[in-house]
Amino acid sequence: MSLAEELAGALDRARAAAPAFRDTAEKLLIDVAGLCVAARKMDYTRAALQSWESSGGCTAVGHARTLDAAGAAFVNGTAAHGEDFDDTFEGGPVHAGAVIVPAVLAISEREKLSGADALAGLAVGCEIMCRGALVAPKRIHKAGFHPTAVLGTMGAAAAVATALRLSRQEFVHSLGIAGSMASGIIEYLAEGAWTKRLHPGWAAQSGIRAADLARNGFVGPRTVLEGTHGFYYAFARGAEGDWTKLVDGFGSRWIANTIAFKPYACGTMTQPYVDCARRLAKKVKLEDIADVVCETAEGIVHRLWEPLADKQRPPNAYFAKFSQPYCIAAGFVLGHAGLEAFTEERVQDPRLRSLAAKIRYRIDPANPYPDEFTGHVRVTLKDGRTLEERQPHMRGGAKEPLTRADIEEKFRLNCAYGGWPAKRADAFLALAKRAFDSRIDLAAFRE
Repeated sequence: MSLAEELAGALDRARAAAPAFRDTAEKLLIDVAGLCVAARKMDYTRAALQSWESSGGCTAVGHARTLDAAGAAFVNGTAAHGEDFDDTFEGGPVHAGAVIVPAVLAISEREKLSGADALAGLAVGCEIMCRGALVAPKRIHKAGFHPTAVLGTMGAAAAVATALRLSRQEFVHSLGIAGSMASGIIEYLAEGAWTKRLHPGWAAQSGIRAADLARNGFVGPRTVLEGTHGFYYAFARGAEGDWTKLVDGFGSRWIANTIAFKPYACGTMTQPYVDCARRLAKKVKLEDIADVVCETAEGIVHRLWEPLADKQRPPNAYFAKFSQPYCIAAGFVLGHAGLEAFTEERVQDPRLRSLAAKIRYRIDPANPYPDEFTGHVRVTLKDGRTLEERQPHMRGGAKEPLTRADIEEKFRLNCAYGGWPAKRADAFLALAKRAFDSRIDLAAFRE
């Protein structure tokens, strides 16, 4: 029996257990919707919307134009991930919500699915994405691919196939087909290009297309995951992996219930460093700082620290989101790393650039990444004194989760940022509480 067949064999159990994922599903729905609203007037969201040819009856949140299911999934996924403020997962940094929520919302609107089917799809899709990230930790990034992009395609196909109640064989074929649709390289890091933003949207629409093909009889390889020329061979430079992470307890134990919600609009592993900087900012004056050294994991250096000279002087706002020196400087100077920290004007702020130029790193070989996302900032003052802060985990993650109230407050702020009136934000929060009790209808949120 292949791995895809093992997963398919557990679907009945997963469907029955889906109510245990409901609280997380509601929080993901709230978080993703708020991020779609925050980004609805951004140039990249406008480009995604205008470039999609096919119209239909599905909602791009915050937009009057309706699209076909694939188009709505693409636009919503791109918008949700656009500011890198969406959820993540400790153990393997994937952004499940920005992929699976748009895919399931779109297929639910198109097919007029029940809330229970939508919930089951969300649970299975998020779970497969998160479990898939644990099979070969760090290897997908090292191979030059974005885990959210490639694992997201598989998760979206699983989510849609589950929501549609496809047969076990069709579920297997959905995954098999999705393996040939997965893509997403991380060369955006070189210049702060926009391509990372579209990865979740592209994965979401690919999942819909894969499931639609399988539903209509198209055949995909059963061994898409573990095969000699399969998914992990292609995207993680080797067909071997810890398959128990994927299949053991699938359908009865929701590890995706530990999905983390970000407090800051920047890279996942940067979050605890910003917290450390904010605490130190209360103890020092900026003008007294001579040097800043941060202990870090080797596995994140190539994305967030190097080339160091470029990271210390980000050329644009999107590049700055993946610059540890800039984000740490924002924690010191601004007291946050929210949406307002990442504008084209802000990244030219001489206070931020001056401090970022003093921030460097040292690799800690004992760092527990990717099992934990830690933070450390040590400041040397001009008088020779040193102060430091450490954080052993990500705030917003499993060990220090954001509350439902925190996530709703983040949602309200994002809606205000995107120009939604408070009344409409309240209406969406009310929808989120009942979304999985009946058919999902987003028509009221098309503006």
